[in-house]
Amino acid sequence: MAKPTPPPVSLLDRYSGAEFAPLYTGTVRVTGGDAAHGRASGIAQSTDGCLDINLRLPPELGGPGGGSNPEQLFAAGFAACFHGALSLLAVRERIEIRDATVTAAVTFGRDPMDGLFTLVAHVIIALPGVPRAIAEALVRHTERLCPYAKMARQGIECVVRLEN
Repeated sequence: MAKPTPPPVSLLDRYSGAEFAPLYTGTVRVTGGDAAHGRASGIAQSTDGCLDINLRLPPELGGPGGGSNPEQLFAAGFAACFHGALSLLAVRERIEIRDATVTAAVTFGRDPMDGLFTLVAHVIIALPGVPRAIAEALVRHTERLCPYAKMARQGIECVVRLEN
């Protein structure tokens, strides 16, 4: 297998098209597993076969644990995307962030607005050795670039469609 390399900084070039221009689509299918319930006993598999995860309710929600859950998967995606965007910006600005970490905590809870459910995300960035003012500016610019941060702030286009 080839050694992984970061994406080119040219990804930071502004797009000037009039419509959404897709670059990549990740597709994951979830089935219900033993309890016929995607969250409690589901299996999440990507169409390319690279992701194959057992989903389980965490003990805090009355489950046995022992598998991943949607909050962990969302937190992993958020943290990875933010770290990637942060890294691209740092390369462009010639700022060394080799020891940077991004930790995302996604909490599932009750929504006081409608009485149902919502998510709250906290993203913590550590940039050891980077002066505070430079680190703050880098994080601020990353918030504007990272699609997960934009989605959390602005929402996302979401189409839900019944098949068959």
